[in-house]
This record gives sequence, C-alpha cells and structure tokens, in this order.
Amino acid sequence: MSLVELEAVSRSYSAAGRRKRGRVRAVEGISLAIAAGETLGLVGESGCGKSTTGRLALGIEPADSGDVRFEGDILPPAGTAAWRTLRARMQMVFQDPLGALDRHMTIGAQIAEPLAIHAIGAKAEHPERVADLMRQVGLDPALAERHPHALSGGQRQRAVLARALATDPVFLVCDEPVSALDVSVQAQVVNLLADLQAARGLAMLFISHDLRVVRQVADRIAVMYLGRIVEQGPPDALLGQPLHPYTRALVSAVPGAAGTRMLLGGEPPDPAQRAAGCGFAPRCPSAVARCRSEPPLLRPRGAAHMVSCHLADISAITA
Repeated sequence: MSLVELEAVSRSYSAAGRRKRGRVRAVEGISLAIAAGETLGLVGESGCGKSTTGRLALGIEPADSGDVRFEGDILPPAGTAAWRTLRARMQMVFQDPLGALDRHMTIGAQIAEPLAIHAIGAKAEHPERVADLMRQVGLDPALAERHPHALSGGQRQRAVLARALATDPVFLVCDEPVSALDVSVQAQVVNLLADLQAARGLAMLFISHDLRVVRQVADRIAVMYLGRIVEQGPPDALLGQPLHPYTRALVSAVPGAAGTRMLLGGEPPDPAQRAAGCGFAPRCPSAVARCRSEPPLLRPRGAAHMVSCHLADISAITA
C-alpha cells in the first residue's frame, strides 16, 4: 500500500482581476502514489503546479475534486485536530531557508518549536534533542544560540531540515530545497537529504525544475506541464528514453546531455484560458490535429513507464 496517494486531484483558483476572467487550473486531475521509503521527483517549469501539488499532498490546501490519502485514509480538513496530529508525521522543507525561519528567534529555539507544539518529550529534554538533530544534519550544536542571519545559506537550510525532522515524520515534501543555494552547496544538501531518507526510511516528494538535481535523489520521476502529469517513470528509463516531447526538451537542457539542445518556442498557454486538446500542443514541434482537439491520457508504455502523448509510439517525435 502507498503511504501517500493523490487520486484524480484538481485545484483551481479564481482569476478575477485578470484581463480575461476565469479559473486558473493549477492542478488538473493528477494521480500520484508514493511508497514508504520512496522518493518521487516532481519536475517542470515554474508555474506548472508543482508547489500546489506539494501543498495538496500535505493537506495544507484542499482539493476541489479527487482524494488525498495518507496511510490509506483520506486527509482530514486542514486546521482540524485530526489534521494537526497527522502534520507531526508530514513536514515540508521550503525553497527559501531565510524566509522559512523567524529572524528574531535563535536557531535552537526554532528547531525546538515543533517539539513544544506537538508535546514531544519533556521541555528539559529539548536542548539535547535539538543538539542531536543539529548533528544529524551536519550542524555544530554551538550554532543553536545564533540567529538565522548569522548562518550561511547552506547552514540555514540544514537548520530548516533539522526543524522538519524534529517530529520524526515519515513523509517530507521538499519544495525546491536547493534552488536558492550555491551550486557547490547544492550537492552537499542533496547528499544529506539522500542520507537522511535512507537512514530514516522517509518517503519524499522532491519538487524541482532541475532534472540534474532530481535524478540524484529520486526513485521515480514525474514530469508536470500545465497542471498535468505528462510522463512518469524510473530515472534511467525517463532520462534515457524520454517519450514525451516536453520531457525530451528538459532532458536535452541537462548539462552534459548527449545530442542537440531542443528549444521550445513560445510560452505556456494561459492556465485561465486553456484550449481543448493537449496543453503542450502550442509548443510541440510534432503536434498534429488530434493533439489540438483531444487531450491525451496518461497510459503505460513499458514497465513502470507512463506517458500522456498521442504520438508516443510514432517516430515523428525526435530529440
């Protein structure tokens, strides 16, 4: 049984105030499953619905339709006592560590805060628990008395991780956790996440726009475009033989990728004015009439590999 499941989940927002009124469909009918101890990488351009998917998975935002399940049970509404109890087992790591931390509180106090909120252990035990958590993420416990501005970006993200781990969660949503860090520090934090995942048996939803980073930590990768999953599979299959033209474009942009860079023309369509058919059709170099009139379904293409493309079996799709 999957630890976390999203079943045909959709989420939209009012587009009032835009020149063309309507509903922005941030997430549209997606289904994802994450097993205990598994890392699912979710990749796509900015604005494709990745972060909304992460918030839906934690129940922070309600789905307009579909179900979100944790350990087989539908998540209770956010803010309820039942949801707050579950939140101790589900945590989020945000993109901007400085924005995720309170500048007026010490690092130690912020790591200890979830322990107090969820009544974990006696208060007298919290300092040692905080020190242990800091050591687990590679931070010197002596930094506990410092404020966020006195730490480097990498140290702040490690502190955010320590705070997320304080409640012994079984599921982490990591929303662009290294994109705000220098490249040299990114690798350190990615390796730390992989080590923590293995040591603790964590399930993770790792959200990023960078396939290079995702392939280092993910057991499976899902590619998202305009609120829908367009391809999903193991990293070797998805990166070695991408079936969707959008995935091919992402793979071709990875530094060191073989072949010619595939450049996409135009911008993604306005999500408040989505046309019929495949959302990628306006930018797809291989689109045919069917692509513009009939939305493709996400279907299996070999073992554990799925794609949503009418042309997936046709040689017209080339890198």
